[in-house]
Amino acid sequence: MAKLSQRQVLADIAPSDDFNASAPKWEGFRFAQLSGGEITASVEKIYEGGDPFPKVLCAPFEIGDITLTAHYDDDDTESDYGAGIAYKIQELRQMVGRVYYHLNVQTYDCDIAIARLDRVYNNTLLVGITEAEGDASSGAPATFALTFAVQGVSQADPQGATQ
Repeated sequence: MAKLSQRQVLADIAPSDDFNASAPKWEGFRFAQLSGGEITASVEKIYEGGDPFPKVLCAPFEIGDITLTAHYDDDDTESDYGAGIAYKIQELRQMVGRVYYHLNVQTYDCDIAIARLDRVYNNTLLVGITEAEGDASSGAPATFALTFAVQGVSQADPQGATQ
């Protein structure tokens, strides 16, 4: 089986109509970096009456926040093809903690999506925006990041529909 590179894992987002349809749309936009989404469960270790080894009680699992990062552009206009990044971030500033998005994390193999490997995070709450930072001595591309609190994860079936 071929190994995947990090560049073959991309994410896109779409506003959740269930909660806030007025959120900026991101049609066709892929985020260059994805981090977070780790799944962990807290445990409690109980030593009963001098037992040398504990009994382990487990709590329900939690999914960590997901941060999506992409390259920033300074287009603050809206056109027939959608809005630039600066325009969308300007709209999102007032929506942090109030707008929900569906996140779709896709895995690609030679630029072809492998739908059965998709992870879908429905109704994630936007909890943070990290705007582009500046450095007058650098030529590196500026990036921005959106951070989402996750409620759950589902997977896609081989045809790409979520389960």
